[in-house]
Amino acid sequence: MSRTPPAGGRPQPSGSDAGDDEHTFTAELWLWDARKTDTWTFVTVPPEVTAALEDESDARGPRAGFGSVKVSVRVGSTTWRTSVFPDSASGCFVLPVKRAVRLANAIEAGDTVTVHLRTI
Repeated sequence: MSRTPPAGGRPQPSGSDAGDDEHTFTAELWLWDARKTDTWTFVTVPPEVTAALEDESDARGPRAGFGSVKVSVRVGSTTWRTSVFPDSASGCFVLPVKRAVRLANAIEAGDTVTVHLRTI
């Protein structure tokens, strides 16, 4: 599944192949308002990818704490394992992007990034 941002900057589907394990989308990095001093940086996972991750995770059994889903992620040249977490405000998952990833890829809050992820 690939995503490209339209003029408004929100990810939109550009195609889907049944059975794809990897989900790719572009989205803007943003700071969590409650923890700005700690620079917790996130990407909001688009609704279609959120739904696919929920389906894939639910097929494997109960989810982890707080309704999170374990994922493998690639941004630029960096790959890591983490979890995506449900966000009640957007109704989507949010993906934390740690400082080491931002530094390795010269990205910061406000930048648009391409994210490749799959459930693990």
